[in-house]
Amino acid sequence: MLDFLRSEGIEEEIIGKIESFRRAYPLEENNASRVPVPRFRYYGKEIWEKALIALLSGENVLLVGAKATGKNVLAENLAAVFNRPEWDISFYLNTDAASLIGTDTFRSGEVRFRKGPVTQCAEEGGFGVLDEINMAKNESLAVLHATLDFRRVIDVPGYERIVLRPCTRFIATMNYGYAGTRELNEALASRFMVINMPIISEDNLDKLIKSQFPALKQEYSAQLAGLFEDIRKKCENSEISTKALDLRGLLAAISLVENGLSLGKALELGIVNKSFDDFERQLVSDMITTRIDGKLTRTDLFES
Repeated sequence: MLDFLRSEGIEEEIIGKIESFRRAYPLEENNASRVPVPRFRYYGKEIWEKALIALLSGENVLLVGAKATGKNVLAENLAAVFNRPEWDISFYLNTDAASLIGTDTFRSGEVRFRKGPVTQCAEEGGFGVLDEINMAKNESLAVLHATLDFRRVIDVPGYERIVLRPCTRFIATMNYGYAGTRELNEALASRFMVINMPIISEDNLDKLIKSQFPALKQEYSAQLAGLFEDIRKKCENSEISTKALDLRGLLAAISLVENGLSLGKALELGIVNKSFDDFERQLVSDMITTRIDGKLTRTDLFES
């Protein structure tokens, strides 16, 4: 991962500080399986530098952005760069303090405290990824205030106070566009450094596609990146919804072609059919037909 940062143009001074962090907080063997091995890389020097410096400064980070901006990819990449175990904590409407911190449980004839993911992350010095943090009710997130601010503690009623290890960090993600999301209250937002995530550029998407499919011919990698950019512009102009703006779907479609499906059918499964409106599906299908020949197969797209 550090070599990847160098390829992205990250300054050696920052990389040196990351190496110092990793030496200061060596990975415990029992947590080795929790360190992510990212399948995808995040491309974008400016965002990388902001996130790295914030985390090196001891801050928590909030990644804010629309669909297909790579929030979770960056969060996973950051845990891998710092070589820290990762806890993925998904938020939803019924998230409460017990599901975050932990709760009493009856075991071996006695009441014991069953640690929640935030508590485990704090004790092990991990990186906690608070996914879609604005899906939960604000009142249920109040338990995180002391955890995320300068106090860096977790107070569990009836148990000892838990102090976060110095290497513990929290990376939250949020998207205003999804159903069920709400405004994050100021008290919680103030505990993060906020990074607005840009839509992946056509050039960076081309790099991402080539990194995942090295045998894909350059002309088709560029065409597929251009197709995604076309869809994005249609979404920005409110001509179609964001359902078809699915980066995971695009990469999965390329994988389907690599395994024998024609490009047209693969894009239908990965992109077109993500919309459930007939008119919108036809618009997206027409965009694909205009740019790319759907009859292309694996032998056309990939180097032999």
